[in-house]
Amino acid sequence: MSKEPSTSKEKRKNSRKDEGSKILKVFTLYEYLTKLPEAVQDRLYTHPPTCLTVFRVLPDIAQQFTLRILFIEQPVPQSVLSSWVPVNYSSELDESIEVATNLHIWKLASVTGGLKGWILNSTFKKKLKVALMGGGRSTVSNSDAIADPKARDIDFLDAYAYERWECILHYMVGSKHEGISSDAVRVLLNAGLMVRDTDDSPVITSTGFQFLLLDMATQVWYFMLRYMETVESRGLDLASCLTFLFQIHLGTLGWDYITDEMSENLQAFLQHLREFGLVYQRKRKAGRFYPTRLVIEMGQGNSRTSERMKNKERYIIVETNFRIYALTDSDLKVALVALFTHMLYRFPNMAAGILTRDSVRTALRSGITAAQIVKFLTVHTHPQMQEGGMPQTVIDQIYLWENERNRLRFTDGVLYSNINTPNDYETIKNYAAEIGALVWSDEKRRNIVVSTDGHDDVRKFWKKQPKSDLF
Repeated sequence: MSKEPSTSKEKRKNSRKDEGSKILKVFTLYEYLTKLPEAVQDRLYTHPPTCLTVFRVLPDIAQQFTLRILFIEQPVPQSVLSSWVPVNYSSELDESIEVATNLHIWKLASVTGGLKGWILNSTFKKKLKVALMGGGRSTVSNSDAIADPKARDIDFLDAYAYERWECILHYMVGSKHEGISSDAVRVLLNAGLMVRDTDDSPVITSTGFQFLLLDMATQVWYFMLRYMETVESRGLDLASCLTFLFQIHLGTLGWDYITDEMSENLQAFLQHLREFGLVYQRKRKAGRFYPTRLVIEMGQGNSRTSERMKNKERYIIVETNFRIYALTDSDLKVALVALFTHMLYRFPNMAAGILTRDSVRTALRSGITAAQIVKFLTVHTHPQMQEGGMPQTVIDQIYLWENERNRLRFTDGVLYSNINTPNDYETIKNYAAEIGALVWSDEKRRNIVVSTDGHDDVRKFWKKQPKSDLF
């Protein structure tokens, strides 16, 4: 039996397990960079801010060794480099070598005697020296010489950034707020966080609901990764946009930066960041901008951005009679609860609702799962409920409402009937089950239904089998 059909059989076996179980995967910077073509990586390494950012994500051993060989102009033998690490840390060394080589920072080169040694990527080496010791020319620079007559303080920048970002989250949950730009909508659709409904209006998906459960700093990082997938279709250069993003990520909160030396494409990219709340610019022709906390703390789970969300996240009380109370004045938080709750009352600092079969099934139809609803309520449970936890009756009922939708399942298949003997029936049935193509069988009538994907394999198998005699 050939390898390819075997692979397809495994896919058929696992397809039912994977259906509807898509989990949101947030790539780290390392994982993202390794997926980029080597040519794009090389272009990124021509800019010191990018080299410094990449250096920071290296494992500790890789960072130390990179600094040790930074000023060495010849390859360091592999045996010498291995001797720098105790034997019990060999696995950490292997991991560091794998990371550094996947990022094309370390490269193998020949040394005296025909042995192999490690040497730094020449471009990365040169630009990392600039980043660590100063010098070089920046795409954006701080406007120390000319003070901004309408300077903004950190409190203003924080308020602006959170307001702009929450506009995107409001749009996702469908609360009635001001609209967002078409660029933001495009990213949400491309990321699978929202899909077009039958009336062509975007609605949140199961992946989108998982996105809302992330802390704000991780949300921004994931959103920008998905945005980067669309930059080339917008006529922008991926390497230039990433370099600029890394540069302002290393910026100082509260400082303003001038835009005089930025290209038209980077100016367009800056306007997109402005729409998302990652930078503040009073007006397009202002000639300067301020990085906000969103871009500076992007991807940092222990950031102040994340702490700001954590401090206010426990606001839900759930009662055994399925009543839910949201102790908050945030329209966004109320809208999140309303995704799966029938809201009854709204007060200045509290909203009340009830979990009903219809409200939960509406959420399930949009792709949200029972497990996600339970997790959301558990994570945001009010401190007064932390000891007792979520009422078990409520948890069980949410899962029961989900199971109601799974009572019937439609599967395309091919019927095998008029099978002459029990032996023939068992032969076909066993083979179909073995390759994961068996959908249904009836021993009494000797009928078998196989999946459409597995029909060709079963038919070819049956043609090659000797048929049993009727008598």
